[in-house]
Amino acid sequence: MAASGFPSVPPPVNEPNLTYLPGSPERAALKARLAAMASERIDIPLVIGGREIRTGRLGQAVMPHDHRHVLADWHHAEPAHVEQAIEAAAAARGEWAAAPFEARPASGS
Repeated sequence: MAASGFPSVPPPVNEPNLTYLPGSPERAALKARLAAMASERIDIPLVIGGREIRTGRLGQAVMPHDHRHVLADWHHAEPAHVEQAIEAAAAARGEWAAAPFEARPASGS
């Protein structure tokens, strides 16, 4: 808290504005990462209260321009998982609300 009694919030910082022009390093890095992702197939669990949950009921995330190419398998949530997520959010709310105002932006919340 600042001496005046008002919270001291950290100033916002913008990410650099990259152009992705042909021949630019950021464009080369992006193309390399897209190629790497195309050769991977990842598993995406539910994350509830910081815990990974794999239900075994899978859906598929595909490339937007090639729907036959599967990038990832994600786990379907059941109604019980929705209830667990609501309970986890409600439990986290108290801790977050108790955090000082100036700490909230710094935490990404």
